[in-house]
Amino acid sequence: MLKAVCYGEILWDKFKDQQRAGGAPMNVALHLHKQGVDCKLISSVGDDESGRTLLKTLEHQGFPTGLVQVHPVLATGIVEVELDEKLQATYTIVQPVAWDAITPSDQAQQAISEADVLIYGSLACRQEESRETLLRLLPLARKRVLDLNLRAPHYDTPLLKELVASADILKINEDEWSHLSELYELPLTDVENFVENLSKLTNTPVICVTLGDKGALVLFKGSICRHSGYQVEVADTVGAGDAFLATFIKGLLSELPMNEVLQNACAVGAFVASQKGANPDYTLDRIRQSDFYTS
Repeated sequence: MLKAVCYGEILWDKFKDQQRAGGAPMNVALHLHKQGVDCKLISSVGDDESGRTLLKTLEHQGFPTGLVQVHPVLATGIVEVELDEKLQATYTIVQPVAWDAITPSDQAQQAISEADVLIYGSLACRQEESRETLLRLLPLARKRVLDLNLRAPHYDTPLLKELVASADILKINEDEWSHLSELYELPLTDVENFVENLSKLTNTPVICVTLGDKGALVLFKGSICRHSGYQVEVADTVGAGDAFLATFIKGLLSELPMNEVLQNACAVGAFVASQKGANPDYTLDRIRQSDFYTS
């Protein structure tokens, strides 16, 4: 069985009318779990009712919580989510919270050394303790996937360059493409030239760019593969990129042809965007039978 470890934030996304369990690493982990990958999550919650409820939410879905720490002082993470008229989300991320203080453990080191892949992002590095823990764990991974996941103002240039340099696989979105073009002083011409130039500059062999309703593109083994995406009626975009990434990683680790990997990832991402919340129930087979997939 394929094995993966996700590192980073676990929290409550608070909307105007409700709250939902969230955090990109948790979302990616749950989608990998749904797709049959043996996945673990390294994170931290507070010793409070919110934290206990988050752990129960994971356990209810059969997800192991042994590597989620309980911080004795800091509260469980909260993010205030606002949806605009296009149902695009913006986030206000409370700090400091429990996932800002993830500590290294023997169990976490063992899990990473045994896994096929470690998935991490920039947000969990905003405070020193979680950042230093990640930097200590990265060398243990067989393969490293950076989901850049920029959330201003929670990053800086030296950190981003260090994280990109550590990655075997980099996943970014359209906004992050523009940001990295400026950061690395690369011309903002077209996305194909960008990923080819960034790959050479940073020695990152696999770079994937999600392009919203225009699909996605990936540089893999020196070649570009594209998928134009699927048109769906959007419920909200929260978690769609996480679903895409989990499906992309599963396909990559399964050594599927890249065109199939990208098609599956775009389909799952589109399906999640068409549903309320980041973690709806699904199977890939069921999504392949959906109207938007077959049309």
